Amino acid sequence: MKRFEILAEEVPYQGFFRLIQYRLRHSLFAGGMSQVLTRELFCRTNCVAVVPYDPARDQVVLIEQFRVGTLRHPEDQKWMLEIVAGAIEEGETPEQVAHRETWEEAGCKILNLVKATEFYTSPGSSSEKITLFLAQVDAQEADGIHGLSEEHEDIKVHVVPFTEALAKVGDGTICSAIPIIGLLWLARERDRLRKLWTG
Repeated sequence: MKRFEILAEEVPYQGFFRLIQYRLRHSLFAGGMSQVLTRELFCRTNCVAVVPYDPARDQVVLIEQFRVGTLRHPEDQKWMLEIVAGAIEEGETPEQVAHRETWEEAGCKILNLVKATEFYTSPGSSSEKITLFLAQVDAQEADGIHGLSEEHEDIKVHVVPFTEALAKVGDGTICSAIPIIGLLWLARERDRLRKLWTG
């Protein structure tokens, strides 16, 4: 039987995010229990990601913003092409977050929303879990610079053909996991959604 035991827990850092340090052990596939391990967990609330897609024009709405996670890799781009995403606040449903964030970050209203999947972004060290949606939008609404000033967001909107967005995954221009997963899900469901949303 798979099991684990948390022996100790402390919070060495609490800031914009929280870090928890655990001392724990878990069952082994060969039998018995592991040695006591010390592991740090980067904690944040669960999040939502949305691929805004216009099936009539076969266009995807992408956003671009500065990302601090790239700083340790000097050769990499610092402004990344992504999809809409945001944290689930207390009392919100994932669907409500999808609508709120798509408006705040891309200036689009969602016309239809389909849940694709849920996934952890980096379960070896982070608690972050994403609910991914595919959303029908009117890409003509998407333009300009968006984001909330109180959250220091500076987000530029890009509207690109679906084939171009997928090519940017293939050539490494889009190199963040969440938009890669989102665009590959859209590739999987694109034909079905175009029929569903455009008749």
